[in-house]
Amino acid sequence: MADSNSRSDFPGWHGTTIIGVKKGGEVVIAGDGQVSLGQTVIKGTARKVRRLSPGGYHVVAGFAGSTADAFTLLERLEAKLEATPGQLARASVELAKDWRTDKYLQKLEAMLIVSDGQDMFVITGAGDVLEPEHDVAAIGSGGNFALAAARAMMDSDRSAEEIARAAMAIAADICVYTNGNLTVEKIAK
Repeated sequence: MADSNSRSDFPGWHGTTIIGVKKGGEVVIAGDGQVSLGQTVIKGTARKVRRLSPGGYHVVAGFAGSTADAFTLLERLEAKLEATPGQLARASVELAKDWRTDKYLQKLEAMLIVSDGQDMFVITGAGDVLEPEHDVAAIGSGGNFALAAARAMMDSDRSAEEIARAAMAIAADICVYTNGNLTVEKIAK
């Protein structure tokens, strides 16, 4: 019998879709606004894509997973960026190392897509800092749908933002944990 305080007994916060598209000298990160608990939509207008500006260095980050956990990770990322200004890759690796080895951080359930307009990375609690192939990354419950749609459009004349918006619309049509209320942030290097 499972412990009544076990996380597996909790129905879980589901759903989001975050996509990052790098094309034409810019990166766009877009995320939907739906927060669901089990099969119930709790909120439809959440902002899961944020701008970070530690020390004047600009980064855009999108998160999937627990909001409180993601905010903790974003705060840690900002601190890493302040310690290594202009070095997103290094700050991301340092965050991933801490996330994997720190007993408190290990319990955090979220994933991040981050970009400074030049580089784009997916950061996970497994210690991964992944640079996406084909200049597209997607996370969350609708991530695979958005990823497939965006990859199919990368050779078109569409801009990074147009691709991100179209891919998110497709994901929202397919994934019940994704809605069409988007937050879109663009960053260029």
